[in-house]
Amino acid sequence: MKWRGLVIALLCWMGAAFPALANKLENIRAWPAPTETRVVMDLADAPQYSFFTLTSPNRLVVDLKKTGLGVALPMTIQNSKILNKIRKSNPPEAGTYRLVFELTDKSKPRLFTLAPGGEYGHRLVIDLPHSDKKEDVKPVKRPSSSTTKALPFGTDDIVIAVDAGHGGNDPGAIGPGRTYEKHITLAIAKQVAEKINKVPGMRAVLTRSGDYYVDLNKRSKIARKNKAHLLVSIHADGFSKPEPKGASVWLLSQRRARSEIGRWLEQTEEQSNLLGGGSLLGDGNEDEYLSRAVLDLQFANSQKEGYDVAIGVLERLGKFTSLHKSNPEYASLAVLKSPDIPSLLVEAGFITNPKEERLLKTSKHQWKVATAVAEGIISYFEQFPPDGTLMAVKKNGVKHTVKSGESLSVIAKRYGSTVSSIRAANGLKSNTLRVGQLLTVPNVNVGSVAVKASDSKSLTTKTTSKKRQTSSSGAPTPTRTTTVTHTVRKGDFLGKIAAKYGVTVTSIRQNNRLKRDVLYVGKKLKIVGAKVAVPVASRTRHKVKRGEYLGKIAANYGVSIESIRQANKLRSDELAIGQTLIIPRG
Repeated sequence: MKWRGLVIALLCWMGAAFPALANKLENIRAWPAPTETRVVMDLADAPQYSFFTLTSPNRLVVDLKKTGLGVALPMTIQNSKILNKIRKSNPPEAGTYRLVFELTDKSKPRLFTLAPGGEYGHRLVIDLPHSDKKEDVKPVKRPSSSTTKALPFGTDDIVIAVDAGHGGNDPGAIGPGRTYEKHITLAIAKQVAEKINKVPGMRAVLTRSGDYYVDLNKRSKIARKNKAHLLVSIHADGFSKPEPKGASVWLLSQRRARSEIGRWLEQTEEQSNLLGGGSLLGDGNEDEYLSRAVLDLQFANSQKEGYDVAIGVLERLGKFTSLHKSNPEYASLAVLKSPDIPSLLVEAGFITNPKEERLLKTSKHQWKVATAVAEGIISYFEQFPPDGTLMAVKKNGVKHTVKSGESLSVIAKRYGSTVSSIRAANGLKSNTLRVGQLLTVPNVNVGSVAVKASDSKSLTTKTTSKKRQTSSSGAPTPTRTTTVTHTVRKGDFLGKIAAKYGVTVTSIRQNNRLKRDVLYVGKKLKIVGAKVAVPVASRTRHKVKRGEYLGKIAANYGVSIESIRQANKLRSDELAIGQTLIIPRG
C-alpha cells in the first residue's frame, strides 16, 4: 500500500512538471507560388500558437503549445522565393514545440487556423509573401507581334483570363479513385490558354500555372489587371453520391452582382477603377443612383456577353459528353464576383462519378473539353470583336479619312485591300474621292501593313521635316504632341477618339485606367500624346490650292471658318485656285 501511494504521488508530480501533450503535429505541406509561399501544418487538434520574426538572418519562429512532434525535420523547401528550410529549435518551456522557418528575405507572415473540412483535420496555415510581388500572368508562348505596334489603327489583343480552379492545399473535389480536381482543372486550363494563344489577335492569361493556391478575390483582380475581356474558370463537379454526371456552365447571379455593386459603391477607389478612371461621386453632389445605374449597365452588358459565350461552350460540350444542365445556370460563386468582366465557370463533369472520373483523367477527354471551351470563346469574339482590337480590324475593317493626293488604288495598296472591296463597302459608284471623305477599308492585310509601316518610319520623319520647312509658304501648319482633355459626346467610341487625336486605343485605356470600352456621355478622358496643330504666331497668308475649301484650311491652321471670313471680308465660301487668304492668329 505504501509503494502504491508513492507511485501515485510520483505520477502526479510528473504530470505537474511535464504537462500532457494534448496535440500532435502530424504533417507539414509547403506550396510555393509566384507571389507567396503557403505552409500548411496538419494537427490532431485545434492549435494553440504564438509567433515572432527575427532578422540577420531572416527567420519566422512559431511556438506550438502542448504539442508533440509527428513529422521528420528538418525539411528543405524547393522552388520557393522566400522559404529555404523548416527546422526545430529549443522550446521556451516544457510542452511547447518550436519551429524555425529560415527565410531568404524579410516577409510579413499571415497565420490563421482552419477547422476540419473535406479530408483534412485541424490546420495552421502560414502565408509568407515574397518581396517580389509579380503576378502569375505568364501567357503561353506565341509568335511576337511587335511589328503591329507601328500600324495606323488599333490592334489590341482580346485578352482571356483562364482560371484553373483550386490548387495547392485546396484539392477541390476528390474522386473515388483519389483523383484531385485541382490537377484536372490545371491540365484543361493550360490547353485552353494554348489554343487561344494560337489565334492572331487573342491572348490568354492564366491565373495560376502550377500547383499552388490563388485566393478567389485575387483571381478576378488578375483578370482586371490584365484588362481581360472575359474570365473563364475551369472546374470539375463533386457530390456526396456517385450518380450525378454531366458538364455544366455557370454565370454570376444577379443577387451576387447587386451585392458586389453595393460594396463597390462604398469604396471610392474601387468604384473609380470600375467607372473608367473617374468617380461619379464627389464635389458635394453625390449621386449614388447614377453610379449604380452605370454599374448596372456594365453588369447587364457583361452578363449578356457571358451568357452568349456560355451557350456556345455548352453546345460544343454536348457533342461529346452528357450535360448536367442544358442551359447556363446562375449562382453566387466567389470566382465570378466581377460584374464588370464577363465571366463563366465551366464544370467539366462530375469527378465523383466513377465513369466521368476515368474520362477526366485521360488526356484525350481533357483535350476535348479544352477545345470546346476555347472554340466557344473564339467563335463569340470572331462575331463580336471589341473596338480597337485586331479582330475588329479583320471583321469590320478600318476607318480612313481621304487626304489630298490619295486615290482608291493608293488607299487599297496602303492597307493591303482591293479597290473593288473598298467601293463595295462604301457603296461608291465611281473612283472619285473628295478630301476629308471617311471610308471604311475592309479585308485589311495586317501583316502587309505592318511591314510597310516599319519600312516607312524614316520616310515619315523626312516628310514631317519637309512640312515644317515649307509651312511658312502656305502648307498646313506642323503638328505637335501634347496632353488634352476630351469630353465624350454622343456617338463617340474609343476607336473614333483615338483616330481624332492620332493616338492608340491602348494608350487611352492605360492613361484613364479604363477596364471596359463602355463610355458615357460627359465623361472626361485624358489624351496623352495628342497631335494638335501648332498655333499660328501671327497673321499668315495662304494661297488656295486645288481641292481646298474653307473648312479644310481652317482645320489646317487651327482657326475657325468665321475668323477667316472676317479677316478676308468674304461674302461667300467659294474660293478660287491661287486666291490669297489672310489667316488670323490661332
